[in-house]
Amino acid sequence: MCGICGFIGNKDSKERKKEILHAMMDVMRHRGPDSDGMFVSDEAALGFCRLSIIDLEDGSQPMHNENENLTLVFNGEIYNFKKLKKELKAKGHRFANHSDSEVLLHGYESYGKELVDKIRGMFAFAIWNEQDKSLFAARDFFGIKPFFYTMVDGCLVFASEIKSILKYPGFVKEVDETVLEEYLTFHYSPLEKTFFKGVYRLMPGHFLTFQDQELKIERYFDPMLTPKKRFGSDEQIIHHIDKVMEQSVKRHMVSDVEIGAFLSGGVDSSYIASKYTGNKAFTVGFLNEKNQYSEIAYAKELAEKLGLEHHAKIISKDEYWEAVPKVMWHLDEPSGDAAAIGLYFVAQEASKYVKVVTSGEGSDELFGGYNIYLEPKALSWIDWMPKKVRRTLGAAAEKLPNIKGRSYLMRGAKDVEERYVGNVYMFSDEERRELLKKDSGALPTEELLRPCFAKVKDLNDMDKMQYLDLNYWLPGDILQKADKMSMAHSLELRVPFLDRDVFELARCLPTSAKVRKHQTKYLFRQAAERSLPHESADRRKLGFPVPIRVWINEEPWYSEIKKTFTGEAANEFFHTDKLLQLLEEHKSGQKDNSKKIWTVFVFLVWHRVFFEDAA
Repeated sequence: MCGICGFIGNKDSKERKKEILHAMMDVMRHRGPDSDGMFVSDEAALGFCRLSIIDLEDGSQPMHNENENLTLVFNGEIYNFKKLKKELKAKGHRFANHSDSEVLLHGYESYGKELVDKIRGMFAFAIWNEQDKSLFAARDFFGIKPFFYTMVDGCLVFASEIKSILKYPGFVKEVDETVLEEYLTFHYSPLEKTFFKGVYRLMPGHFLTFQDQELKIERYFDPMLTPKKRFGSDEQIIHHIDKVMEQSVKRHMVSDVEIGAFLSGGVDSSYIASKYTGNKAFTVGFLNEKNQYSEIAYAKELAEKLGLEHHAKIISKDEYWEAVPKVMWHLDEPSGDAAAIGLYFVAQEASKYVKVVTSGEGSDELFGGYNIYLEPKALSWIDWMPKKVRRTLGAAAEKLPNIKGRSYLMRGAKDVEERYVGNVYMFSDEERRELLKKDSGALPTEELLRPCFAKVKDLNDMDKMQYLDLNYWLPGDILQKADKMSMAHSLELRVPFLDRDVFELARCLPTSAKVRKHQTKYLFRQAAERSLPHESADRRKLGFPVPIRVWINEEPWYSEIKKTFTGEAANEFFHTDKLLQLLEEHKSGQKDNSKKIWTVFVFLVWHRVFFEDAA
């Protein structure tokens, strides 16, 4: 795991290019504290910060091929590199070291852009061709590893983290207010544009080429679901799931350093921990009198049964609060996901003992783990009605007080394409317009998501929801915080569920294999039960429970949030009276506005970190 950066087309002297690279590399040194390197030519400059995991002696970058016309910088791990290396040797390629990085170089020599279809792993890499003056860069299938880029005076500038791009001379920081408006709905930045105007993310499953000042982007992988009506018996599916997970975890154990495991009380991380070859597990939680915000007890009990050395940490309210600005700095963009800060602390704890951990990200999106995926079945009682009748009932329900059944009728009145925007739906289009001072020109949410839904128009509602989450929620929220919070502590995080072979199985599963009898991940849980106690395999999903709802009403949080909501930045972007209304409704117990308050608050903290304190 590393940090990469570079720029193409800059005509400065080589010494000046090195100065710029140093500044870009220094700001993300946490991604690779073990060593660094740079390559500078007349047209290109590539920088690299290394966290040594595989081939500790010879895996340094930038890395060249034999005749040094190709130069690579690479962040990630290629798990099938030994197999590819054997194939490439048979083609006549000669290798100078034992790293997975060198396989990318020779693979590109042999296969060109088709290389991305042959590799398995998590990756963001760039290869400069000194001969034809072109850059090829690619990001992995699901977006596990980040890659950001921008254009400055005709130069392409790229990096693993946006803060590195901000160090490039001539780049002017400015908030993209269309992204802010979208963020208020999703609580993360969902598309190519980032919060910094002009900076873009290379989306998952995409690669780019840059030559003669022309930038081209292509998609090479689409996580399309192709459910089969006749996949096999339950027992056959359970067997396939268990076998493919065992193989994936084994692949993810490739390392020359010790590997640990994140372990919550849920089935996902527990399943991986039951199959992995390390012996350390890490858990964090929050404490109150009912112990309702901590899974430490469950994790500790399971660790003992699995024979793992368990390390746990209770996060105090003060620690959590103090970490918010640091977390926003590491994230690069605001995230309303309060679990990101918990992940920051569990990564911090693990980094005291190991350099690599496994984690359970991706299981819910692949195997149907979110409770919201039960909604289509719940709405089937009203879905059979003609759309016009459902619309009438929904309109009538909107005029009712907040009574039982009102929300059901309102949601049942809408098609899934209208009601579902992802695992979290924060502010509606109308609410965000009322909140923001300026009309940013952002597309209405339904229109924004229409192209994605159009691709899966023939699938059932649950599969449509999964496909949307695989494209937006997974990379935009789940994987962004996983990468940034682990790398904040120079820790490599591996996600065995997001393996191509696991996906090829999961994409074919019928709905009945995923949700049944009001239970999520139905057959997946039975597969996990082959390795876990029943209570661990069957435990209801909690996510990463954080007592934000309670803490907002307590001092000093309440006063600090109120002060922030009336500050200069808040007044620039929002109608502050609306923000205070959200806060007071929550304080008085009228509504639980905690998630909305937190979403706006962390944006304002992020703005302070990157625009006010950095000014």
